[in-house]
Amino acid sequence: MQPTKDCLGCRLANKSETIYMVYEDDYVTCFLDHDPFNEGHTLILPKQHFLDVDELDDETANAIMRASILISKVLKHLYYNPDGITINQNGGVFNELSHYHMHVVPSYKGQWFGEFYREEDVGEVDVWEFERVRARMVELTGR
Repeated sequence: MQPTKDCLGCRLANKSETIYMVYEDDYVTCFLDHDPFNEGHTLILPKQHFLDVDELDDETANAIMRASILISKVLKHLYYNPDGITINQNGGVFNELSHYHMHVVPSYKGQWFGEFYREEDVGEVDVWEFERVRARMVELTGR
């Protein structure tokens, strides 16, 4: 499916909106989440418009998985020292972008996975922090 101008996910994935990109290839764009659960929280979005996982073509699905592996390695290598990596995507009515996206999040002992879905506003993240994290991740992804 072609990108659409009225889809925020399409605009983000194709860099028509401001993002802190850490990696991209022909199929996906990876960037820091604007409201991160933990530092380094990254979103993977296909450049073409897809709503749910069952709509993905093989090339895009493979690119998403390759990107999730790369981002996971980068997050483990950086100073975050996560106890694990949480990878998830929300479909149907839980897809707040109305565009397929995958979350790759460094996770730590003592954190309850359900906290990921709380509606509490954690406040604005400093742009300098986004740029600092982005620069380190780009260095490691090689893109």
